[in-house]
This record gives sequence, C-alpha cells and structure tokens, in this order.
Amino acid sequence: MGGDLTLVGPGHLGLVVGPECEGGLALPYGRRVTLLRCRVAGTGYADLDEEEPKLQPGECLVLLREPSNTHDPLAIRVLSSRRRKLGYVPADRNEVLARLMDAGKRLTAALVSKEWDGAWLHLEMEIALEEV
Repeated sequence: MGGDLTLVGPGHLGLVVGPECEGGLALPYGRRVTLLRCRVAGTGYADLDEEEPKLQPGECLVLLREPSNTHDPLAIRVLSSRRRKLGYVPADRNEVLARLMDAGKRLTAALVSKEWDGAWLHLEMEIALEEV
C-alpha cells in the first residue's frame, strides 16, 4: 500500500498512505509542523497493565477534545490506536492545541517513548499540526 496514489477526480490527487503511522494517511503536498513534545498526563489513573505491552514507539495516538470536562474545559483525551484511554495532554500545555482542534485543524500524535517508574507508566508523545 505505501506510496499508492488514488485519483479522486479530474486533476485531483487523492490521499497517499504514508509510513508515519501504520495504516495512517498523509495528505499530498501537506506540511507537518511539530507543535509539542510532552508526557501523557494522568496515566496513573488509567489501568494500563494490559495495554502497555501493545504500546510501541511510533504508534499513532488519538486526540479527542473534551469541552464538557468539568475539571478542564480545554481537556484533550489521549487514546491508544486501539481506542484505550491513556490519559490527557497536560493541562498546562493544552490551550493552544484545544483552540486549534476547536477551529477544525487536524492534529496528530505519536508515541515517542514509554517507561515504567514503579506503578506509573511514563508515556512521551509528539503532537503535530497537519496542513495541506
């Protein structure tokens, strides 16, 4: 699949399957701007014993806005590619990201590293803006 092009209409270039994330799609002529590299907050509150062995560096993560979150109206939930809750973008780093998401911008995230510290799983991720 990697590198195949699909015509979607006369003179229009379709989506390209890219190597960035397994099964992920990259937009042609798009620009990827790394915005932030940070930890996933709140992993100590999630039961990750079963999910952790499946988490691998480079894995695409899912970012989901939670504007109705009672603790933080700018909350952004972080999920694994299997849609398991891992935690959140840290509250002290989420304002600009939340506003971009609310404006319809496409943000992507990928797992950079993982490491156990006792019962706490440290997850580091990179968040980027994808523009055409």
